[in-house]
Amino acid sequence: MKRTEIENSLIDLNSLILEGRIMEAFEKYYHPDVTMQENEELPVTSKEENRKRELEFMDNVTDFRKAEVKGVGIGDEISFVIWYYDYTHKEWGVRNYSQVSIQQWKDGKIIREQFIYPS
Repeated sequence: MKRTEIENSLIDLNSLILEGRIMEAFEKYYHPDVTMQENEELPVTSKEENRKRELEFMDNVTDFRKAEVKGVGIGDEISFVIWYYDYTHKEWGVRNYSQVSIQQWKDGKIIREQFIYPS
């Protein structure tokens, strides 16, 4: 996948997320064999398992105030996005922090993603 293809996909992916269309973005841009990892926790494998994880997270958000893209980087088969989030979670309370999402691409979809943020 060329950098321009990743750039175009990433622009659309981020736009969908910013519009609150998170699951639409997930279905469109994540590979069936995707692995997703929070910080240094064990990765979650398969699109089905990660879909459950995403839906559970969204069900626990009680007030979503803001998401903002602070930076983007693109290489061959890899990209990263620096996000800023501000929301309230049922279990974690008020959360506002920056997160780096590192994506590896395969066949036009994200095959691996790791989220790095303060614990």
